[in-house]
Formats: sequence, C-alpha cells, structure tokens
Amino acid sequence: MSEVEKMIAIGLVWGVTNAIMRRGALLWDQKLEATSASNPRRPSLLHERALAHLKKWIDLLLVWQYSIPFLVNLSASAAFFSILSDAPISLAVPVTNATTFAATAVAATALGEETRVWHALSGWEITIQVLGLSYQCKFLWASHRLEDNWSGKDARLSQHDIWSDYTMFML
Repeated sequence: MSEVEKMIAIGLVWGVTNAIMRRGALLWDQKLEATSASNPRRPSLLHERALAHLKKWIDLLLVWQYSIPFLVNLSASAAFFSILSDAPISLAVPVTNATTFAATAVAATALGEETRVWHALSGWEITIQVLGLSYQCKFLWASHRLEDNWSGKDARLSQHDIWSDYTMFML
C-alpha cells in the first residue's frame, strides 16, 4: 500500500468514526438532559463542578456508541503519526483532512443526517487537484535544476533562484 493510499484510508477511518461518534454523543446528550431534568441542582463549589465535569466525561466514555469509534479514531491517529515519519507533511495533512471531511459527510448522510455531501466531495476534489498541481510544479522545478546540473551550469540554489522559479510557476 502506498503512502497516499494509507493517508486516504486514515482519512476514511477518521471520517466514518467522526459521524458515528457524533451519533454516540447525541445519545449521551439525551441521557444527560433526562438526568438533569430530574436533578436541577447545579454544583456551586469549584471541586463540585470539577467532579461533575469528570463524571460527565466518564459517562460519555461509558456510552459504547461513542467510546468504540473513539478508540478506532485514536488508532487511526497513531497510524497517521507513523506515516508522517516517511511522508511529507505538505502532502499528508491536506490529503487526510480532505478525505476526512468528505467521508464524514458521506457517513453522516448514510446515518440519516442532513448534510451537503456534494459540497464536501467537490471540496475534496479541489484539494486533490491543487495538490496534484503543486507536486507537478515541484517535479518540474526539480527536473529543471537537474538539467542545469548535468549541462555543467552552476546549479547551486540561491534564494533569488528559488523566488524567480516560484514566481514563474505562479504566472
């Protein structure tokens, strides 16, 4: 499996687990509203408030519809950091984030939520196209420098050379 395929797989896992975790959080929220309606007392002391927040977090983690996707999501995060050791961050972050965004929209729609799937998918497509163009420009620039080196020209890179090559690609 190539690095880009791994990035897309991680983005898909993140996106699907985001949608499922949202559903689990909504179940937790409904449970929380039901219990707060029966017990309207709010803690007043600082330590009581801290313990109340800790209890809410524990209750959230006890909702399996939230905690299982959360653990899968964290596993994908560990895999992402592993990929970052071999892949450029300028490629890994946009690919995984765009894929996550699109996968979240598709998974949320599959779970019955109202989302703008076509907006997410077109945003993903634009991101991938821009990345492709960026890497083509990097490749052309690198091959241009190699040709200069092989032809005997001075191929040392100065800030002026980098800036002029950059502005040529931007025009």
